[in-house]
Amino acid sequence: MSDPAEAERLLGDGQERRKVRRDLCAVCFMAALIVGAVIGLAAVWASLANVETLPKRNVILMISDGFGPTSQTFARTYNQHVNKLKYNYVSPLDEILVGSSRTRSSSSLVTDSAAGATAFACALKSYNGAIGVNSKKVPCGTVLESAKYLGLTTGLVVTSRITHATPASFSAHVVNRDMEADIAVQQIGDNPLGRQVDLMFGGGRCYFLPNHTEGSCRIDQRDLVKESNKQGYKYFATRKEFDDLEPGKDKLPLLGLFTLDHMSYEIDRDPAQEPSLKEMSEKALKFLDSATAKSDKGFFLMIEGSRIDMAAHSNDPATHVHDILAYHETIELVKKYVDEHPDTVMISVSDHETGGISLARQVNSDYPEYLWYGLVQYWNVDRENFIKNSIINYGLGIDNVKDYEINWLKEERAQLEYEYYLANMTSIRAQIGWTTHGHTAVDVNLYAYGKDIEYLRGNHENIDIGDYIVDYLNLDLDTITSKLNNSNFHQASDSTHFHADEHHPHTHI
Repeated sequence: MSDPAEAERLLGDGQERRKVRRDLCAVCFMAALIVGAVIGLAAVWASLANVETLPKRNVILMISDGFGPTSQTFARTYNQHVNKLKYNYVSPLDEILVGSSRTRSSSSLVTDSAAGATAFACALKSYNGAIGVNSKKVPCGTVLESAKYLGLTTGLVVTSRITHATPASFSAHVVNRDMEADIAVQQIGDNPLGRQVDLMFGGGRCYFLPNHTEGSCRIDQRDLVKESNKQGYKYFATRKEFDDLEPGKDKLPLLGLFTLDHMSYEIDRDPAQEPSLKEMSEKALKFLDSATAKSDKGFFLMIEGSRIDMAAHSNDPATHVHDILAYHETIELVKKYVDEHPDTVMISVSDHETGGISLARQVNSDYPEYLWYGLVQYWNVDRENFIKNSIINYGLGIDNVKDYEINWLKEERAQLEYEYYLANMTSIRAQIGWTTHGHTAVDVNLYAYGKDIEYLRGNHENIDIGDYIVDYLNLDLDTITSKLNNSNFHQASDSTHFHADEHHPHTHI
């Protein structure tokens, strides 16, 4: 300082010095607080900016119900033979094989579809028959519900009834899979979480119709079609309505139920009446893509090739293979979508294997000549001829029918008996073996396509697939579970709407 007097005043021991020092300290302290606050705010903004720049993510979970490793070999080789493909042909699934999945439930080494789907949806083991509940019958939050809670768009596309075990396990919570009337109620949004599914395509209209309506499967008078309208759904039931749907013109949520019961097997499907699995999946992807185009949130879509399993329950090789090939076509479609949307992951897995199919069968004492690759010789897929002409000669393509087979078929029997017998006539001539009309406990193939799929390589428990989806989408299943259990909606025992399902011969598939 240039003024000695001023310097003495500031540096001296008097009261003035202490006052000045206190003022300086106060100024420094405030400055430190301001600097700290600025640094803190900068860190927060940086964190928020980092979150906002994270790419939105999509998960497409594809479930091939009842489809085991042998069925994949069967379908590939059949396709090679029919279409004269090279011996080293690689199918759309073969290209993306990453591992295998174990299938046991909490109650059995042999799971059913309900426990299998709940393992994927809730990332936990539960008992056979459980729909979105744990082994103690307590509702568990699903990956679909958590995705919706975080702002993602959601969808279900199936060829079964939409209330069937697999789609139900992602979108409802009941203690018994046969409670399909209750499942339908929850799926349209009558549950503690409100409407969770933005798009549903499949069959099973009968559970949405009041009891007085022809074809209804309900025992009450609730009209869920009308109730779905109140929840905002655009409902449709015909092929023309489906074809006319376009993003922009039409908006989510959408509810398309094309049949009263399950949709038709691919081999029987009338394209003028029902869209294929590929067509439904393509339409769903267009709508989900459009709905999320201007959002930083993606979507979760579950696609199920449902009827692969049902054909295997009947031990019907021709029907089985055609539904597998329809699934292959859908896989090819989804792979293309992933290529065009690199932050999308597609997972394909089965809930279990059905039928215990074997690509060899000893039919006499001679060493077998394995003809299963030539199944086309024993099955004519012309639906018109199948209906109008002889079931045996033209429908099955069998020209060496035995008298005892004709005699057996002439007798009056249950429909399911005819179904099994005709399927076996085809299988035995193609030397295809089956060990059961039910499920088996074998590990199933695990397929994946997209970035960040390394975790899925190798052998996994089925619940690991649910865990992977949780991690990839940063979901919080515990929060959803808590919300579900803070209400009284869940029925701890069978509902008044529950009944042994006389409409559907395969109840636990």
